This record gives sequence, C-alpha cells and structure tokens, in this order.
Amino acid sequence: MATTQDAKDSTAAARHLEVSLVKRGVTCRAKLLDDRAPLTCAAVWDALPLGSDVYHAKYARNEIYALFPAFAEQEPPLENPTVTPIPGDLCYFSFNGTQLGSQSYGYGSGASLQAGTPVIDLALFYERNNLLLNGDVGWIPGIVWGRIVEGLDDMAEACQGLWRNGASGETLSFRRA
Repeated sequence: MATTQDAKDSTAAARHLEVSLVKRGVTCRAKLLDDRAPLTCAAVWDALPLGSDVYHAKYARNEIYALFPAFAEQEPPLENPTVTPIPGDLCYFSFNGTQLGSQSYGYGSGASLQAGTPVIDLALFYERNNLLLNGDVGWIPGIVWGRIVEGLDDMAEACQGLWRNGASGETLSFRRA
C-alpha cells in the first residue's frame, strides 16, 4: 500500500513545463505524463525550449498547435494514443512534409514541408468535443504526453481569441518550468 511519503516522492519527481501564447502573455502549466508516454516525454523535454507560429485547428476543433522540424534522434512510437483528446491534453503528432503540403492546410510550401522531411506538431486541446479525423487521410491518432494542471481557463479564453481574431504574429512556446 502506498504511503503519504510515496505520494509526495511521486509528486516531487514529476516534470512540468510552461506552455505560452507569447504575444498575448498567457501561460499555463503542464505535467509531463512520463508514466504513460516516456519516450515522447523524453524527446520533448530534451528539445525544450521550443517555440513557433501558432495555428488554430480546422478539423480537430478546439486545438492550437505549432509545427517544428523533427527534434528526436528517433521518432517515438505511438504510446498513449488518442483520437478523442480532452481539455488540457498535450498531443504529439509526426507528419512528413507531403502530408501537410496540401493547399487546403494553408501552410505554403516552406522547407519544413518538403517530401520526406518530418514535421512535428505539438498541440494543446483547450475544450471538449475534439475528434482527430481528417477529411484527406482519415483518423490521425496523437500521443498524449502532457496534461495542463494550472491555467487552462485563461489559455482556453486566449485560444478562443485566436479562433475569432486570427493567430497571425502569435507564437506558441513550450519551456521547462
């Protein structure tokens, strides 16, 4: 049976990061799910800090995300997968450039979207009723590697602002807490 000290030790060992919308000055705190997605958590943790242009999802619904060049020595396997993320989930997706190169996505044809070039999508889901189903390719399972533990309400409000007013000029940032 776990003791109170065991629970304290487990909490003390937890790793956390801050997720921010830089221009809007909104930050939330997330706990890495090392017990459920250890390889993904290690890949992201080792790559921090990360920041890039933010996008609001077209298909998944209540999601913001940023795209990055591949940063892991080896892509993590599909651990702790979901196609129905819930509010506060941080998800990791890996695509190749051709998967995101369609005109319908609106990313243009930058160097990061060339054939065979891995692109990493780090996403934050801020509200309910998300479904990772893409009309072009079908189901897109994501790896749930983190969970927002503080500040989700403020972040959700800022995300709604992105949806209504646009994301141009805004950066989504991930850094160790």
